[in-house]
Amino acid sequence: MQIIKNELLNEYVYHEKLHNNMDVFFMPKRGFTKKYAVLATNYGSNDLEFISPHTNEKIKVNEGIAHFLEHKMFEQPDGSNAFDDFAKIGANANAFTNFNMTAYLFSSTENFEEGLRHLISYVQEPYFTEENVEKEKGIIAQEIKMYDDNPDWKLFFNTLKAMYKVHANSIDIAGTVESIYKITPDELYSCYKTFYSPSNMALFVIGELDKDEVMNIVKSTVKDEFMFDGEIKRIEPLETDEVRQKEIIEQLDVSVPMFSIGYKDKAAVLGAKDLMKKSIVTELILDILFKKGSQLYDKLYREGLVFGGISCDYTEHIDYGYTIISGETRDIEAVKHEIFSAIESAKIAGIDEADFERAKKKKIGSFIKSFDSIEFIANNYLSYYFKGMDILDYYEVLKSIEIEALNERLKEHFDNDMSVISIIMPKEDK
Repeated sequence: MQIIKNELLNEYVYHEKLHNNMDVFFMPKRGFTKKYAVLATNYGSNDLEFISPHTNEKIKVNEGIAHFLEHKMFEQPDGSNAFDDFAKIGANANAFTNFNMTAYLFSSTENFEEGLRHLISYVQEPYFTEENVEKEKGIIAQEIKMYDDNPDWKLFFNTLKAMYKVHANSIDIAGTVESIYKITPDELYSCYKTFYSPSNMALFVIGELDKDEVMNIVKSTVKDEFMFDGEIKRIEPLETDEVRQKEIIEQLDVSVPMFSIGYKDKAAVLGAKDLMKKSIVTELILDILFKKGSQLYDKLYREGLVFGGISCDYTEHIDYGYTIISGETRDIEAVKHEIFSAIESAKIAGIDEADFERAKKKKIGSFIKSFDSIEFIANNYLSYYFKGMDILDYYEVLKSIEIEALNERLKEHFDNDMSVISIIMPKEDK
């Protein structure tokens, strides 16, 4: 068993690779009454084409299948629902699917050991029939239609659709009504047997618990049924270093126009530490230029150009990355001009040293404080792990960043040719 330590945070993680190649992580947290576990697979909505490790055949699946599979995992062969069993022991359970990961999780203050056994057990018991798959299609179709009318969701995905030509990022995580109605039990089993293999999964447990007891529960509950040798071969289309279209405008039931400016990263293959550094550097730039307290934020707020401020985030993965800057305004062209001008001015003048030090100290403090949340630790640990990174390295990488890295990233990432805008306008009166 490996022990991963971070002296500054005074945190450590036990890591063991089981006989079936599943990775298990345990972080002891004294003084916490709540315990938390997340079992995740390195598999998300982007994984639409792959080589079957069982038949060596090329398989292309329907959009939204990872999310569909997550929904179906709660239905048990005896007709019960996995959520009900958690409720019986006073535990809170949930699950989520994103572009690259599917996670099943629960938390409790008591009966945690029973909950942990249940978590591992039900995720290892796929049960797909023609009847229960058909039933689920109607439920998910309603969910898709609901999100189609959600302005924030449409604003976000239209930004991605404008940026990406062939990458699956531009496809809604839940798929389309048309695509999910094509999903079959055989297709679900094919994805399960490929991506829910123990070697493609990881478990993170955190709380005031006994390490040996946790490991004994895990080892006695995991199965070997879906083990296979070798790596999963994903087939991913080659995305170009250009955007699909510069602008997407849609009308929905909103009272104030909404905008989302996206900057698409150019393709680059980076090591884990470099990927983490790129992400932190970009986040520091966004903090300095756009968040509360910045010159631009104060100007836009003072002149009444934005409602509720500006939101900005950077998302990174091994094969993609993008920045999104969004908000609400009655004068989109004026706000767009101010944002672009702020970026160009920063490129010319460089990042202010005092602003850099302030943003860096703020980020260090925020990172240390985040370790008070067991949910943050567990979910982010596995998200980073599947990208080849360790979140316990975050502080050292952040501390090592110099201002020159921000000025270089400004010029490289915030390229007007790689920018798009998504706009949601109020519906016109007929």
